[in-house]
Amino acid sequence: MPETKFAQSSGISIAYQVVGDGPIDIVFVPGFMSHVELNWEYSFYSSVLEDLASYGRLIVLDKRGTGLSDRSMGLGTFEERMDDVRSVMDAAGSERAALVGVSEGGAMCTLMAASHPDRVTSLVLIGSACPGLFNLGEAERAGFLKFVHEGWYSGRVLDFFIQNAPDPVAALPRLARFERYCCEPAMAREIMVRNVESDIRHALPSVTVPTLVLHNRKDPVVPLSHGEYYAQNIPGAEHVFFDADFHGSWRSSDYDDTFTATRHFLTGKISRPVTTDRILSTVLFTDIADSTTRAAEMGDARWRDLLDRHDAAASEEVAGHNGVLIKSTGDGILARFDGPSRAVLCADALGRRAGGLGLAIRAGVHTGEIELRGADVGGIGVHIASRVAGLASAGEILVSRTVKDLSAGSSVSFADRGEHELKGVPESWQLYAASIN
Repeated sequence: MPETKFAQSSGISIAYQVVGDGPIDIVFVPGFMSHVELNWEYSFYSSVLEDLASYGRLIVLDKRGTGLSDRSMGLGTFEERMDDVRSVMDAAGSERAALVGVSEGGAMCTLMAASHPDRVTSLVLIGSACPGLFNLGEAERAGFLKFVHEGWYSGRVLDFFIQNAPDPVAALPRLARFERYCCEPAMAREIMVRNVESDIRHALPSVTVPTLVLHNRKDPVVPLSHGEYYAQNIPGAEHVFFDADFHGSWRSSDYDDTFTATRHFLTGKISRPVTTDRILSTVLFTDIADSTTRAAEMGDARWRDLLDRHDAAASEEVAGHNGVLIKSTGDGILARFDGPSRAVLCADALGRRAGGLGLAIRAGVHTGEIELRGADVGGIGVHIASRVAGLASAGEILVSRTVKDLSAGSSVSFADRGEHELKGVPESWQLYAASIN
């Protein structure tokens, strides 16, 4: 049994193991359930881990809320889970690594590859679900969530995800044990809810690292359309679709084609350079409402003093929410974050502090592709965020739909503000007013 270690991420512990000593670092992000110690007792996990460790230095973790990782803070947001992976990499001494995401783990790996290409050498998606593609009716969705919640601890839920048991009757108690060790029923249900409510599709064109998409044509859990969507929308992605009818399998031999394709891709010579100056990021614009009128009323000296106090508060809040302050815009700020909920929380905190100064701010937030230009940023993502901010009212945080779609599981709620035309931006955009629960 490999040694289990724990990395600290924002005050919680993330369980991980390091196996193998190959020349490449590989981070394995499992499907919706795992247990770093129990994984080795189940062939549907152990065979995959053993193969990856045979030619790489494998880092495998339990996502927060599951396995041996801390469960006190729940599942967390996408940006928090990306933090967890980076914290594990730091603890394991890995500067950059290939990400291998399986099933539910593929979405977070995709977002990390888009947001932090400086930490990712390549991306492999195996039978990965693409949140945003699930199209369940209300009754079907409710029935499935009920099945997950009420069937957890019986083995029936994992039996739905893992096929080809040598003895289906004997497999159930073994799967029930795995379920008991992985998490509580409420967490299993929450993970499924997150997969249905989130939407990562807009992030795929921002992935610049070499990517391989592997999917079974007759996957009974995650339809082939998910793999096809990844392959078609991640620039330059390679793909292999197998003529197989399982999502996960007890039979190690069922993975032979997957092992071969993954090994060839990760150990082969990658000729396409990785672009690290174009990333997925969340952009925040703020400005002070009626600033011209206030400046005229107060006079230059008093107004400048108030702006200095506002700018100092903004700098503190951006740093406190793990953001990067790009610049002051005179009566507001431009900042970027690696996740949407942090940007909204920062805007809310800054709004409250500005209120204490007798000021009202309005904010616009958008998650999209941006270009890093030294200390500055540019690109369509910045342009959209600016346009969204221009439509906000005093005291309002207005966000694009992409922010809403990636904020599932956060403390942010959204009120529909309808579709709007953004000057210089194609098509109409659905906007929402964000508030903190």
